[in-house]
Amino acid sequence: MACQSLPFSVQMSKLALRAPLLLLAQSAFAQEELEDAAALSACAACSGVMILIPIVIIALNIALLIWVAKDAKSRGMDNAVVWMILVMCTSVIGLVIYLSSRPKGELIKCAKCGNNRLQTSARCPHCGND
Repeated sequence: MACQSLPFSVQMSKLALRAPLLLLAQSAFAQEELEDAAALSACAACSGVMILIPIVIIALNIALLIWVAKDAKSRGMDNAVVWMILVMCTSVIGLVIYLSSRPKGELIKCAKCGNNRLQTSARCPHCGND
């Protein structure tokens, strides 16, 4: 109500003095919105990475278990499942134990079935061929 009693020229001069402050406030709010958007995108990127890391670790563990099972089978070891469980439960330590205790030697292709077998083994663990 105080502004209504002032002449129009005085009201305009007060508005002209306040206009730069209004523009500064508007740009500050706009900048704050941009910072919020940048923070939101950074948070989303971090969340994506945090979800991706366990998926990659699980996929590598599954690939490791499959490799241990195939390697144990091709080397003629009857307890491939036990080795898989050991590697699954103890991860890298189990892999080191498996690598140090598995039968040593070169793997060759079986003439009959085409699967890998140890060169020193008498029979193929897959088909039983000599």
